[in-house]
Amino acid sequence: MSSLTEKDRPIVQLLLNAGTCPRCILRFCCVGSQMLYRHPHKDLMKDLQEFLKNNREKEDTVSWDVADPPCKRIRLEDREEGADDVNHNGAIPQIPEAGDGNAAVESSAAKVCNVCLGILQEFCEADFVKKVCQKVNSADYQFTSFVFSVSLPPQLSVRERAAWLGVKQEMRNLGLPLAKDDIVQLKEAYKWIIHPQLSEELGVPADGKSLFEVSVVFAHPETDEECHFLATACPDCFKPAKNKQSVFTRMAVIKALEKIKEEDFLKHFPCPPSSPKKLCDAPEIQCNNGAVFVAGRYNKYSRNLPQTPWIIDGERKLESSVEELISEHLMAEFKADSFNFSSSGREDVDVRTLGNGRPFAIELVNPRRIHFTAEEMKRLQQAINDSSDKIQVRDLQLVTRSAIGRMKEGEEEKTKTYSALIWTDKAIQREDIAFLDDIKELKLEQKTPLRVLHRRPLAVRCRLIHTMRSEYIDEHHFRLHLKTQAGTYIKEFVHGDFGRTKPNIGSLLNRTADILELDVESVDVDWPPTLAD
Repeated sequence: MSSLTEKDRPIVQLLLNAGTCPRCILRFCCVGSQMLYRHPHKDLMKDLQEFLKNNREKEDTVSWDVADPPCKRIRLEDREEGADDVNHNGAIPQIPEAGDGNAAVESSAAKVCNVCLGILQEFCEADFVKKVCQKVNSADYQFTSFVFSVSLPPQLSVRERAAWLGVKQEMRNLGLPLAKDDIVQLKEAYKWIIHPQLSEELGVPADGKSLFEVSVVFAHPETDEECHFLATACPDCFKPAKNKQSVFTRMAVIKALEKIKEEDFLKHFPCPPSSPKKLCDAPEIQCNNGAVFVAGRYNKYSRNLPQTPWIIDGERKLESSVEELISEHLMAEFKADSFNFSSSGREDVDVRTLGNGRPFAIELVNPRRIHFTAEEMKRLQQAINDSSDKIQVRDLQLVTRSAIGRMKEGEEEKTKTYSALIWTDKAIQREDIAFLDDIKELKLEQKTPLRVLHRRPLAVRCRLIHTMRSEYIDEHHFRLHLKTQAGTYIKEFVHGDFGRTKPNIGSLLNRTADILELDVESVDVDWPPTLAD
């Protein structure tokens, strides 16, 4: 067990008289025993008082292991030289007499800590833990563990610095070293206390790698302006940001505290800090589950259905999309806040996707339900397929975030197979198109198509047509089966896009050609894994 020794006495005495709570005193004494912080607040206060009263000799009844005290003459000199109050030079105040111990405990216990602003006092008690757990349980999340996060008010860092400077000065006067890095961080101490209570109340363990987060945001309006002097001393540290309501963020304050000189800090802030009148507030208690990822393949049978919502200038052009037909069922079952849809390429609104379908993945943000069996996923897939004749989904499954990367890996090196119905202005015979079947690895230069130039940068892209196979229909129509490099603009390869794609079917046939229908027959990405029916 970590223990207090004689060298800790001046720290305990200085901070206790300044209005610091016992847990913060343990932090500044660099006590690393988690169990000690979990002792009741009043018990800790009494133990600290006992430690101060009994420092002259070892006492078996005291909670701390006290080192051999210095000789009586030194102790008496210390007592005689002690001041009645703490000043900016870090002088040690006179400790209460033994007879006043209980009164001192009660007085100190009633104060709001001048360092943690009450976080290691009231917010470690069972009532607050139950309040947090009630919030978690009412949110109706599925989880098997949790990670607990805390957001502290930025001015707390200022108070921590002020207390540390006071302690450092006192230790320096006594010729004893004190490194700031040795002090136990407030967040760490708070989690030592709160984790076991939350675990017991929620019935699951705390786990730093858990995807389920319980977060508490603390605020202290009474002292909000205490860090404002730093903006004058270190203006470069406080720059407005679009997504921040105030420039006084915790990170900006910490950066300024690292930059400001000690003497400048002491000119603006009392050391140690004074006790506030009110406790911190906890205005936000939030829960959040890590995203869940669902993957599969979809077929699109409609020539009047976009992949994603088609909205131009705020006006919706078509009533639905592939994305929405799939996601509405997933959102309802997973009880998620929102979603992000991605796929291996995309087809135009008038293009069908046939064969084994196009791989897709959906990120479900902050889902309440996360556990699904394979049978439940099959039923969910069936529900999607029964809801519309415009799409069908297969191989629906839960995947990891990292697995989605396989869908995008080497995207332009993958191949895709298409079927295009082509019209020509001049009459054709079978022999006029037969030569297309013999063309292999045809290199194209495609300028960004005019139809997508509003959303894609102007560039010339080199693409390959690996193979072609023609099917003659009549004098003005034939079907062309193509195997191409992913990312090839097929429509432009047929009609040429006013010469922006070279060569093209029109130039190869020496006549005007246009595309009437286009189907994606296969997307050659071996992901997600095929599931048994």
